[in-house]
Amino acid sequence: MRVMVMVKATPESEAGQMPSMELIEAMSRYNEELVKAGIMQSGDGLKPSSAGVRVKFSGKDRTVVDGPFSETKELIAGYWLWQVQSMDEAIEWVRRCPNPMPSESEIEIRPFFEPADFGEAFTPELQETERRLRKEIDAQRR
Repeated sequence: MRVMVMVKATPESEAGQMPSMELIEAMSRYNEELVKAGIMQSGDGLKPSSAGVRVKFSGKDRTVVDGPFSETKELIAGYWLWQVQSMDEAIEWVRRCPNPMPSESEIEIRPFFEPADFGEAFTPELQETERRLRKEIDAQRR
């Protein structure tokens, strides 16, 4: 099962406060454990929402809204992509994570959709297109 593990933003991360050397070292050790366990597929920190934009869709119209965005608790400050056996395994790994922020923080875990979740709408042709695109993405990373 693939999951996205999202580190929620805090007022400090939204203010652009960088982590301490101790936190960077602790997170590096944690990421190394994830890699050695074969769980971590990707992960990165994100700049504050002041560096981002949102694109709002309304029918055929598109409106670009510059950050920052006001609801800090709804923002993501970083993420990992993990391959785990179960949600319980993902939870156990998150419990081992150093607090990613200098103050109280929160991490959210969300599973990805799997092909079977789409039922008959995900035709064999669409499945083949998906496999081809993933191969192309993998090849571009090398």
